Amino acid sequence: MRPIGDKLVIATHNPGKLREIAALIEPLGISVVGAAELDLPEPEEIGNSFADNADLKAREAADLSGLPALADDSGLCVDALHGRPGIFSARWAEDEEGNRDWMRAMEKVWREAEATDPDAPPAAHFACALAIAWPNDGQTETFEGRVDGTLAWPPRGEKGFGYDPMFIPVGYEQTFGELEPELKHSISHRADAFRKLLAALDE
Repeated sequence: MRPIGDKLVIATHNPGKLREIAALIEPLGISVVGAAELDLPEPEEIGNSFADNADLKAREAADLSGLPALADDSGLCVDALHGRPGIFSARWAEDEEGNRDWMRAMEKVWREAEATDPDAPPAAHFACALAIAWPNDGQTETFEGRVDGTLAWPPRGEKGFGYDPMFIPVGYEQTFGELEPELKHSISHRADAFRKLLAALDE
């Protein structure tokens, strides 16, 4: 994979996601800047997969900033809901005005999953696609990761963001909202995708 350089745009307006990706990038010695800081718009996510949407966001940020850009598209996929909310994870949290209420989104996921199978703890996984795009020539590289687990109710923990307080990763008893950020960063779907990105950088 071609080198990133010494500065990278993180193509997200989500502060929780920006913190998490910046922590993963830090060991590489690359300085990062968020899309909001550069006043970059949020593109409409019209792809049919996490990889499509990550690619779209990375390309637009790279073209507008003139810097390499890293974008993430990720979401919660619930087995009982045939993989939903999936690429619509953030949209499940939106109200009519476009404001995001994650408690409302978690309630919707739990209500629909429980209606499908009230007796079993719902199996789910977080999926992530990371895309790096370089300006001018449109080249992108995409890496995908996942972490499996089950859903919990009621939500627990204040440390994560999004659906983290209702997701218990396999092998743990705490939700992503309760785990220390360093531990979550080491086992998450984003970390899985990031390991693949780092391996490509080393080649």
